Amino acid sequence: MNALLNLTSDQLMVWFGTIWWPFIRLAAFFWILPVYDNPAVAPRAKVMTALFLSFLLSSYVEVVPVDPFSVEGAIVTGEQILFALIMAAAVRILFDVLALVGLTISMQMGLSMAMMMDPGSGDQVSVLSQLFWVMTVLLFFAFDGHLISLQLMVDSFTLWPVGSSLYQLDLPALISLFGWMLGATLTVALPAIIAMLLVNLTFGVASRSAPSMNLFALGFPMALLLGFVCVYLTLYQMGNHFFSLAEYVFALMRRAMG
Repeated sequence: MNALLNLTSDQLMVWFGTIWWPFIRLAAFFWILPVYDNPAVAPRAKVMTALFLSFLLSSYVEVVPVDPFSVEGAIVTGEQILFALIMAAAVRILFDVLALVGLTISMQMGLSMAMMMDPGSGDQVSVLSQLFWVMTVLLFFAFDGHLISLQLMVDSFTLWPVGSSLYQLDLPALISLFGWMLGATLTVALPAIIAMLLVNLTFGVASRSAPSMNLFALGFPMALLLGFVCVYLTLYQMGNHFFSLAEYVFALMRRAMG
């Protein structure tokens, strides 16, 4: 009892900081991370998960002599939030790659008008894009991507300790992920795009040689049939594509923190 009464306010702030800094970083990360950002996941569950992990990491976090309720503490808190948002956005780009693949193939097939309501975002999305998104979610958990993401956040307290500046991160490498997303989408969807272009080219030549032929009644079903074959072949290789893409993104995240 005497030991508790002899605690100073500075010691209490240090003890509180060992829980506060991991909590802020993990809570912001879970708030934006794909799948966990779904409205079906209760905010209370995200907060409690981040709080539970913060207690586990309290002895792992380097002590920062900063009062969380001071102006300097508010700046450090903002840095933790921005860092978590950047890392979660990098993981989201991994999901958007394969979702864009589905959107690209659906446009080539002529199914861009087939839209559905996304319960997660509330927006109208392509049916094939939503299918590829769901497949990405399943592969993400089968690949233990959620555990790898959590491990990266745990390692971040060593690679990028609390109190470090955001300028110490390799921000250009993280920004380059937006261009990489378009290149990776084109790489995965390129076989389907070429196949659909050949089909359209074939029916274009046929329309010039036989103008009286009703190519819309014949070409659209054939393009749709070949499109589904391309979707099947793309989904068949989707596990390999996702593994290589996820390996690159997670390696880049770790390299950016180091």
